[in-house]
Amino acid sequence: MLVLLPPSETKRVGGSGALDPGALRAADALGAARERVRGALVGLSRDEEAAARALKLGAKNRGELEHNLRLDSSGVMPAIERYTGVLYDALHVGSLDAGARAWIDAHVLVQSALFGLLGAGDPIPAYRLSAGSRLPELGAPLKRVWGEAHAALEWPDAGLVLDLRSKDYAALAPAPAAHVVSVVQRGDDGRVRALNHFNKAAKGDLVRRLARSGAELDGAPAEGAPADGAPVDSVEQLLAWAAGEGLEMAVSEDGRAITLVTELGAPAAASSRRAGAR
Repeated sequence: MLVLLPPSETKRVGGSGALDPGALRAADALGAARERVRGALVGLSRDEEAAARALKLGAKNRGELEHNLRLDSSGVMPAIERYTGVLYDALHVGSLDAGARAWIDAHVLVQSALFGLLGAGDPIPAYRLSAGSRLPELGAPLKRVWGEAHAALEWPDAGLVLDLRSKDYAALAPAPAAHVVSVVQRGDDGRVRALNHFNKAAKGDLVRRLARSGAELDGAPAEGAPADGAPVDSVEQLLAWAAGEGLEMAVSEDGRAITLVTELGAPAAASSRRAGAR
């Protein structure tokens, strides 16, 4: 199994050590693009007014430009710990035991506008850059630069791939074999509606549950996980696992889209089922 997550605009500051581009996932395939994007971001950030406009920074958060100018010296920490916000608060990786954390490091990738696809454990500094930002010195949209770079990337043969990224970030590294996961809310009338804010919390909770159950591609639970952790390497197994967790999931007829149904922003205690899109 492989889980693709979006990043967050909000990030934890601090860390230790220095950025080592060679220590990041897919350094050979993505290294040139990472250096190109980084150079354009640093160049832009030297002009406070231009950078504030391009990165959509207000008066209160212009100080974040300093992060872009200190990428080599501001300290690094694992990507899964660097990002904050609703999804990452719900995931709450700091409270996971060693086995669940090992599962996260082995099975989760995060899509960064600055670094491209990152492993959850990849050590990165704080920065400010979004998928929709424009970097004049880059000479091309981020979508094109990263799209070309990731086109040459060999995706791991991970079985089931769950794509929890937003559309903007998914466009930076298209994953044709992935199952796109969306979140809807069931109202008192039984109808489901799209969610905005709470969909991130539901996604974070989903990944936390997967990590804690020790779901492995080969069916063997991660170290420290319960011995009866369910294998999840197909849509059918995902549905069975979700039912055991009290989660309601629906899968489109073609099997490509997966919908997680919640109630009032929290995972619904219902059943998992195969159904058409609503």
